[in-house]
Amino acid sequence: MTDEPSKQEQEILDGTIWNQFCDTLKMAGNVVMGPNAPSDPMNRMEGFRYLSRITRAALQTFVEHNDPLAPVLQRVVHETAKMGADHPDNYYQNAAISGEYEYRIRGQRGTVHYLGFFTQKGNYGQGRGMPPTGYLEGSELEINEDGSFEIILSTKEKPGNWLPMEKDTGTLIVRQTRLDRENETIAELEIERIGGDSMPTPFDPVKCAEGLTMSAGLVAGAAMLFANWAEGFKKHTNKLPRFDQNVSNMAGGVPDIAYYHSYWKLAPDEALVIDAMPPECEHWNFQLNNYWMESLDYRYYPVHVNKHTATYRPDGSVRVVVAAKDKGFDNWIDTVGHEEGTMCWRWVRANEHPEPQTRVVKLSEL
Repeated sequence: MTDEPSKQEQEILDGTIWNQFCDTLKMAGNVVMGPNAPSDPMNRMEGFRYLSRITRAALQTFVEHNDPLAPVLQRVVHETAKMGADHPDNYYQNAAISGEYEYRIRGQRGTVHYLGFFTQKGNYGQGRGMPPTGYLEGSELEINEDGSFEIILSTKEKPGNWLPMEKDTGTLIVRQTRLDRENETIAELEIERIGGDSMPTPFDPVKCAEGLTMSAGLVAGAAMLFANWAEGFKKHTNKLPRFDQNVSNMAGGVPDIAYYHSYWKLAPDEALVIDAMPPECEHWNFQLNNYWMESLDYRYYPVHVNKHTATYRPDGSVRVVVAAKDKGFDNWIDTVGHEEGTMCWRWVRANEHPEPQTRVVKLSEL
């Protein structure tokens, strides 16, 4: 006699799980069509592309690589999948983990400027962001003479390189920051579960269905979260006040980075001039994003500047010019056909946090 299917199995059999997945994605489209979102063809289509990109990222995370028994370091956020003011200088990697187990990361340090390991819980689709459960800076690592190292991830403290987790930890995030993209080498990393054979769990239709639901939830949740942020930034358009650190941390930001998120809006004949005196810091950067908080296409256009690439003035200060046209400016940031969007300045591990000063001028005045 065949057992009656469970409620979840029945939803698979009758197609409910797929219909719910599609309905949630369709609902996410309401964010793009929202009354406060830009309504021109470029911004609207970028919004739909954004949804397609984070759908791809979500499926990769929750359907393809969501097994903490056999974690895989993967690139979810990259050149063509972006969210939350992704850092153009960063090389991001994620892996599914669980506080129920312990893990080992083996690596070769490479020459990348910054290396950081973070454990987090939750996801944007659960309505509570991705608060941190532990982090370990590359500067704190014990590294062998040949550049190799090992890190243990666990809920109980371990000697040596230890990355804390909590019982409900679900994600490992690795951030590598390159100041000189052409010459710095990325750290080579691999992860394994301790005490297991690293074999993945056999295909489970119910778990896969849960992954579909979580994927759709992340798309809808992330779209709403960052659209709300963008709307909030409009209160200080063309200014760069410091962003609330607690809000940043809850959304997966790094505790020792000071973020200055805002909104920008310029006419074709205007420029946004930003002046700042960089403090002593490990790194700083400025980037231009679209309304959906995706970095603009840094592969081909000058849409960001950092501590290494900037041209400085004699007194050590820096001036950044955001404009549609380059008139020979130092640190020119191209709007790439946009007239509005979001932007971000970061001071990374700085001894102080001066607010960048901004003004809007006519291009003819520069």
